[in-house]
Amino acid sequence: MPERLKSAGRLAVGLISGTSMDGVDAALVRLGGPAEKPRVQLLAFSTAPYPKAVVRKLLAIAGGRSTSAGEISQLNFLLGEFFAEAALKVCRQAGVRPRRLEVIGSHGQTIYHQGFPTTIGGRRTSSTLQIGEPSVIAARTGATVVADFRTADLAAGGQGAPLVPLVDYLLLRHPRQGRVALNIGGIANVTVIPARARPEQVFGFDTGPGNMVIDGLVRHFTAGRQKYDVQGRLAAQGKVIEFLLARILRMPFFRRPPPKSTGREQFGSDFLSRYFFSRRGASVADLVRTATELTARTIAEALERLVFPRAKVHRLIVSGGGAHNRLLLSRLRELLPGLPIELSDLYGLPIKAKEAIAFALLADRSLHGLPGNLPRVTGASRAVVLGKIMRP
Repeated sequence: MPERLKSAGRLAVGLISGTSMDGVDAALVRLGGPAEKPRVQLLAFSTAPYPKAVVRKLLAIAGGRSTSAGEISQLNFLLGEFFAEAALKVCRQAGVRPRRLEVIGSHGQTIYHQGFPTTIGGRRTSSTLQIGEPSVIAARTGATVVADFRTADLAAGGQGAPLVPLVDYLLLRHPRQGRVALNIGGIANVTVIPARARPEQVFGFDTGPGNMVIDGLVRHFTAGRQKYDVQGRLAAQGKVIEFLLARILRMPFFRRPPPKSTGREQFGSDFLSRYFFSRRGASVADLVRTATELTARTIAEALERLVFPRAKVHRLIVSGGGAHNRLLLSRLRELLPGLPIELSDLYGLPIKAKEAIAFALLADRSLHGLPGNLPRVTGASRAVVLGKIMRP
């Protein structure tokens, strides 16, 4: 392990824009401790929203709308500016000069992710694409940037996702308790950390939609005036459309064993059109309630079927925007009686900031030549150093 990694007080920024595609989350952290037991202190967190026109473009492209290489190229550089501004903003908030940063880790904005191989040109190929040009971030901030984290895992035969499980393992493992870290972003995913776990014993996977379907319905039926169901209040006014939910639960993804990952390609606009927008006679509240139940039930069923038979679990630790949805958390507690459900805030990982914190830590590992994936989680043939390094 490099001596430099053992030193305390390294400053890093993590940047991410998730599947909601509404802006850039930025976390400024102080890193210390050894590689196998890092210490992370959050110094500042902020969100820099995208302009509405950019949100519309991103949602359309990620939803499968025809586009051009020129439009994607322009968006790549434009989002590089937005990511740089988010990094500068969080540094100003904490009174830190960007040139003091050891590294900026930028996840970028995913506009396409195909973790499973498909045939093209006679060859089986997986692919992923995150935009937000890191060279622009490095030029504007004067800091070293690590970006494009997912591609190295795909090149090693993995699905490129989920990547946060290594950070969950490093920060949440316990000598006597088995823990599951549940992140409810656009997609929901779990990291299973048995008591006294070694890295090769950790496993994880995407369970299905988190907030993506709920948010898509709210955006659609409010013509974009609302982005999400605040605290689950709209869903609480509706009833589950059970036959619709049963139809969705027959999708092959939910029966597939791990490793598995998913995204907007499966649960985006085409999914909404097929299952929800054509549902005549149902109220908006009923549709949003059904989408909320879909998230809760697929998480609970994934734990019951794929996790509990393989590991003893003492805690479910929840993060991500979905942790603010009171109805969703209430349903999880009803579906998983006897399992304590806690917010990641209790473990020094604020629910909104956790993913941005994770990419600051992953970037720090990449800078020091340390692997950032867990092969048992992603399906990669080996542990690999993630990302590409851009010097200012």
